[in-house]
Amino acid sequence: MFHDWLCFMTEPPIATRHRVPVGPARAGERLDRFLGDHVEDLSRTRIKALITGGHVTRAGETVNDPSKRVKPGETYMVAVPKARPARPQGQFIELDIRFEDADLIVIDKPAGLVVHPAAGNPDRTLVNALINHCGDSLSGIGGEIRPGIVHRLDKDTSGLMIAAKNDNAHRHLAAQFAAHSIDRAYRAVVWGVPAKSTGVIHGNIGRSPRNRKKMAVLTRGGKKAETGYRVIRALGGGQAGIACAALVECRLATGRTHQIRVHMAHIGHPIIGDPVYGGGRRARRDADTAFGAAAAAIGRQALHACRLGFIHPASGEKQVFDSALPPDLETLL
Repeated sequence: MFHDWLCFMTEPPIATRHRVPVGPARAGERLDRFLGDHVEDLSRTRIKALITGGHVTRAGETVNDPSKRVKPGETYMVAVPKARPARPQGQFIELDIRFEDADLIVIDKPAGLVVHPAAGNPDRTLVNALINHCGDSLSGIGGEIRPGIVHRLDKDTSGLMIAAKNDNAHRHLAAQFAAHSIDRAYRAVVWGVPAKSTGVIHGNIGRSPRNRKKMAVLTRGGKKAETGYRVIRALGGGQAGIACAALVECRLATGRTHQIRVHMAHIGHPIIGDPVYGGGRRARRDADTAFGAAAAAIGRQALHACRLGFIHPASGEKQVFDSALPPDLETLL
């Protein structure tokens, strides 16, 4: 009895309740899909968690099967608990904020900042910084007061990122990324100059069979990946005045882990400073002293997310942001 009372007392308070009747046109649909279409400010993943968590009832009885088929005349009640405090703690880290409103925030991430807390980086991450900065404007993602990270940049990749502040914005933005309708462009400095000034790199990407910590282009398995590139200009006077590097712009048709880094290395033009896929030994050997020294000093992969365009989840308007190269890459150029 005491245990039951304690569980009741620690249950999070209800923030909102939704009454959802089933009409004839929706008969036979899965419960999670049906409720996801009617409770628009919650993602289907969140709806499923509410169902399995005992927060959906029909005629006063709990329904905890997301795959249950609904019937005409039924009415479901969805009780949404108040969002819990985030497990990562907010920490002050200065952010370069390009845009912010009630639904989302766009930041220009510096190189060296990790996005998510993990075993090797438990704090001082972008998530910690956003929790601290956004505060009460975070209405909850998946039942927790935290920012919704819909895409990532590697620790040592700089540039534009977007984070959602509520479930509805998170759902809309995630759908755009899944549909590859987000406008994303990157600037990279690579070893050597591609023979073709423009091109499209195809090649499935998955875990390297030789080194599970690396990604690789695979002949079997992996996930479809496509990267378009164009050479902006050749760089670095090498032996006999031949350029030993190039500034390129890359655009993603897909979003695989380390995609640009893997694809550029695959065609023989790895990104300068990349500690994992770097290569470029011959180009480094042929580089003149000044450029070779600058490339060695950069201390990270020369990759920057320079453009981010998306449809705003609330207004429906197209928004596009551009970011200039940071000082370390400008110095390299």
